[in-house]
Amino acid sequence: MSKKQIFALVGMPGSGKSEVVLYLQKKGLPVLRFGDLTEKVLQEQNLTITPENEKKVREGLRAEFGMAVYAEKSKAKIDELFASYDTVVIDGLYSWEEYLFLKKSFPKLILIYIFTRPSVRYQRLAKRKIRPLTEEQVKMRDVLEIEKLNKGGPIAIADFVIDNSEENIDELHKNIDKIL
Repeated sequence: MSKKQIFALVGMPGSGKSEVVLYLQKKGLPVLRFGDLTEKVLQEQNLTITPENEKKVREGLRAEFGMAVYAEKSKAKIDELFASYDTVVIDGLYSWEEYLFLKKSFPKLILIYIFTRPSVRYQRLAKRKIRPLTEEQVKMRDVLEIEKLNKGGPIAIADFVIDNSEENIDELHKNIDKIL
Protein backbone atom coordinates (compact mmCIF):
# COMPACT_ATOMS: atom_id res chain seq x y z
CA MET A 1 0.00 0.00 0.00
CA SER A 2 1.35 3.40 -0.98
CA LYS A 3 2.49 5.81 1.72
CA LYS A 4 2.03 8.74 -0.64
CA GLN A 5 -0.27 11.38 0.82
CA ILE A 6 -1.42 14.89 0.05
CA PHE A 7 -2.17 17.55 2.63
CA ALA A 8 -4.50 19.99 0.86
CA LEU A 9 -5.04 23.33 2.55
CA VAL A 10 -8.42 24.98 2.21
CA GLY A 11 -9.50 28.27 3.73
CA MET A 12 -10.94 31.64 2.93
CA PRO A 13 -8.66 34.53 1.88
CA GLY A 14 -6.58 35.73 4.82
CA SER A 15 -7.11 32.60 6.89
CA GLY A 16 -3.38 31.91 7.19
CA LYS A 17 -2.79 29.27 4.52
CA SER A 18 0.44 30.99 3.48
CA GLU A 19 1.75 30.92 7.05
CA VAL A 20 0.98 27.19 7.25
CA VAL A 21 2.77 26.69 3.92
CA LEU A 22 5.89 28.49 5.17
CA TYR A 23 5.95 26.29 8.25
CA LEU A 24 5.51 23.08 6.26
CA GLN A 25 8.24 24.14 3.83
CA LYS A 26 10.60 24.68 6.79
CA LYS A 27 9.82 21.10 7.77
CA GLY A 28 11.01 19.99 4.33
CA LEU A 29 7.65 19.29 2.69
CA PRO A 30 7.20 20.26 -0.97
CA VAL A 31 4.37 22.68 -1.70
CA LEU A 32 2.37 23.00 -4.88
CA ARG A 33 0.43 26.27 -5.01
CA PHE A 34 -2.65 26.16 -7.22
CA GLY A 35 -2.50 29.96 -7.54
CA ASP A 36 0.77 29.63 -9.47
CA LEU A 37 -1.27 28.64 -12.53
CA THR A 38 -3.18 31.92 -12.34
CA GLU A 39 0.05 33.89 -12.07
CA LYS A 40 1.60 31.95 -14.96
CA VAL A 41 -1.35 32.82 -17.22
CA LEU A 42 -1.21 36.47 -16.12
CA GLN A 43 2.48 36.59 -17.10
CA GLU A 44 1.81 34.87 -20.43
CA GLN A 45 -0.88 37.45 -21.19
CA ASN A 46 1.28 40.37 -19.94
CA LEU A 47 -1.35 41.30 -17.36
CA THR A 48 -0.60 42.99 -14.05
CA ILE A 49 -1.33 40.95 -10.93
CA THR A 50 -4.47 42.59 -9.56
CA PRO A 51 -7.54 41.10 -7.89
CA GLU A 52 -9.57 41.91 -11.02
CA ASN A 53 -7.11 40.25 -13.41
CA GLU A 54 -6.71 37.23 -11.14
CA LYS A 55 -10.47 36.79 -11.02
CA LYS A 56 -10.72 37.12 -14.82
CA VAL A 57 -8.04 34.44 -15.34
CA ARG A 58 -9.50 32.05 -12.74
CA GLU A 59 -12.98 32.35 -14.22
CA GLY A 60 -11.65 32.02 -17.76
CA LEU A 61 -9.69 28.85 -16.98
CA ARG A 62 -12.67 27.28 -15.23
CA ALA A 63 -15.06 28.28 -18.02
CA GLU A 64 -12.78 26.76 -20.66
CA PHE A 65 -11.52 23.65 -18.86
CA GLY A 66 -14.00 22.99 -16.04
CA MET A 67 -14.06 23.47 -12.29
CA ALA A 68 -11.31 20.91 -11.64
CA VAL A 69 -8.81 22.63 -13.97
CA TYR A 70 -6.33 23.58 -11.25
CA ALA A 71 -6.15 20.02 -9.94
CA GLU A 72 -6.04 18.49 -13.41
CA LYS A 73 -3.24 20.78 -14.59
CA SER A 74 -1.30 20.06 -11.38
CA LYS A 75 -1.50 16.25 -11.49
CA ALA A 76 1.74 15.79 -13.44
CA LYS A 77 3.61 18.04 -10.99
CA ILE A 78 2.16 16.10 -8.03
CA ASP A 79 3.30 12.83 -9.61
CA GLU A 80 6.73 14.36 -10.18
CA LEU A 81 6.96 15.43 -6.52
CA PHE A 82 5.89 11.95 -5.38
CA ALA A 83 8.97 10.57 -7.14
CA SER A 84 11.04 12.26 -4.40
CA TYR A 85 8.64 12.75 -1.48
CA ASP A 86 6.00 10.73 0.37
CA THR A 87 3.98 13.83 1.24
CA VAL A 88 2.97 16.76 -0.95
CA VAL A 89 1.24 19.91 0.29
CA ILE A 90 -1.30 21.68 -1.91
CA ASP A 91 -1.77 25.34 -1.11
CA GLY A 92 -5.20 26.58 -2.04
CA LEU A 93 -7.63 23.82 -2.98
CA TYR A 94 -10.79 25.66 -3.95
CA SER A 95 -13.58 23.66 -5.49
CA TRP A 96 -15.52 20.50 -4.76
CA GLU A 97 -14.57 19.34 -8.26
CA GLU A 98 -10.87 19.77 -7.50
CA TYR A 99 -11.37 17.72 -4.35
CA LEU A 100 -13.17 14.93 -6.25
CA PHE A 101 -10.47 14.81 -8.93
CA LEU A 102 -7.65 14.69 -6.39
CA LYS A 103 -9.39 12.14 -4.16
CA LYS A 104 -9.89 9.82 -7.15
CA SER A 105 -6.29 10.30 -8.32
CA PHE A 106 -4.72 10.28 -4.86
CA PRO A 107 -6.85 8.39 -2.30
CA LYS A 108 -4.67 9.55 0.62
CA LEU A 109 -5.86 13.13 0.30
CA ILE A 110 -6.13 14.86 3.67
CA LEU A 111 -8.01 18.16 3.80
CA ILE A 112 -6.92 20.74 6.35
CA TYR A 113 -9.32 23.66 6.78
CA ILE A 114 -7.70 26.81 8.16
CA PHE A 115 -10.53 28.77 9.80
CA THR A 116 -10.21 32.42 10.79
CA ARG A 117 -12.98 34.79 11.89
CA PRO A 118 -13.95 37.19 9.09
CA SER A 119 -13.06 40.33 11.08
CA VAL A 120 -9.52 38.99 11.59
CA ARG A 121 -9.20 38.07 7.91
CA TYR A 122 -10.29 41.57 6.85
CA GLN A 123 -7.58 43.14 9.01
CA ARG A 124 -4.90 40.75 7.75
CA LEU A 125 -5.76 41.26 4.10
CA ALA A 126 -5.84 45.05 4.41
CA LYS A 127 -2.25 44.96 5.78
CA ARG A 128 -0.91 42.43 3.27
CA LYS A 129 2.05 43.75 1.25
CA ILE A 130 1.26 41.72 -1.86
CA ARG A 131 -2.28 42.03 -3.21
CA PRO A 132 -3.86 43.90 -0.25
CA LEU A 133 -7.65 43.87 -0.29
CA THR A 134 -10.29 46.13 1.19
CA GLU A 135 -12.99 44.64 3.42
CA GLU A 136 -15.48 45.04 0.56
CA GLN A 137 -13.16 43.20 -1.86
CA VAL A 138 -12.75 40.38 0.66
CA LYS A 139 -16.50 40.06 1.15
CA MET A 140 -17.03 39.91 -2.61
CA ARG A 141 -14.30 37.28 -2.97
CA ASP A 142 -15.79 35.25 -0.10
CA VAL A 143 -19.15 35.13 -1.87
CA LEU A 144 -17.49 34.25 -5.17
CA GLU A 145 -15.47 31.42 -3.63
CA ILE A 146 -18.46 29.96 -1.81
CA GLU A 147 -21.10 30.37 -4.51
CA LYS A 148 -19.14 30.11 -7.77
CA LEU A 149 -16.17 27.95 -6.83
CA ASN A 150 -18.03 25.42 -4.68
CA LYS A 151 -15.57 25.93 -1.83
CA GLY A 152 -18.11 24.98 0.83
CA GLY A 153 -17.85 21.26 0.07
CA PRO A 154 -14.15 20.85 0.85
CA ILE A 155 -14.55 23.02 3.94
CA ALA A 156 -17.50 20.94 5.16
CA ILE A 157 -15.71 17.60 4.84
CA ALA A 158 -12.24 18.67 5.97
CA ASP A 159 -10.38 15.99 7.88
CA PHE A 160 -8.92 18.61 10.23
CA VAL A 161 -9.96 22.12 11.23
CA ILE A 162 -7.46 24.59 12.67
CA ASP A 163 -8.77 27.82 14.19
CA ASN A 164 -6.24 30.51 13.30
CA SER A 165 -8.23 33.49 14.58
CA GLU A 166 -5.70 34.42 17.24
CA GLU A 167 -2.37 36.03 16.40
CA ASN A 168 -0.38 33.17 17.90
CA ILE A 169 2.05 31.61 15.43
CA ASP A 170 3.36 29.09 17.97
CA GLU A 171 -0.15 27.76 18.59
CA LEU A 172 -0.75 27.49 14.84
CA HIS A 173 2.48 25.52 14.44
CA LYS A 174 1.57 23.21 17.35
CA ASN A 175 -1.79 22.48 15.72
CA ILE A 176 -0.08 21.65 12.42
CA ASP A 177 2.39 19.37 14.22
CA LYS A 178 -0.51 17.43 15.76
CA ILE A 179 -1.74 16.60 12.26
CA LEU A 180 1.67 15.63 10.92
